[in-house]
Amino acid sequence: MNTLSIKKQLDVRFSEVDSMGVVWHGSYMLYLEDAREAFGEKYDLGYLRFFSEGYYAPLVDVQLKYKQPIIYGMHPEIEITYTPTEAAKIVFDYKITDGDTLLATAHTVQVFMDKEYRLVLGNPPFFEEWKKRWL
Repeated sequence: MNTLSIKKQLDVRFSEVDSMGVVWHGSYMLYLEDAREAFGEKYDLGYLRFFSEGYYAPLVDVQLKYKQPIIYGMHPEIEITYTPTEAAKIVFDYKITDGDTLLATAHTVQVFMDKEYRLVLGNPPFFEEWKKRWL
């Protein structure tokens, strides 16, 4: 099975830090979103694809573990890896690093909803096709 993963450099902006120059905890959610968007661009699994296929993919679980602070002026890298599952959900694992230093890890789970905001219990056809193509 293929491992689907990408890395993206992050540029810490002044608006993302607190008065100590440390990245505010809420900014990490934006970094995870940036990684998911980059993954979607590379592997044709972006939000516009979900919408065009008639689905939404909301986050239902986010786990974030802070290891070391990210400081203003750093240029850390985030790696996102798709974790395959048979269930109708999209699971990603993340690592944020600065060189060899691990700064944070994260895990997210997204489910599928139809345009009427109802939970979809089976994998949508477009997602089954996506998995066959990439995995």
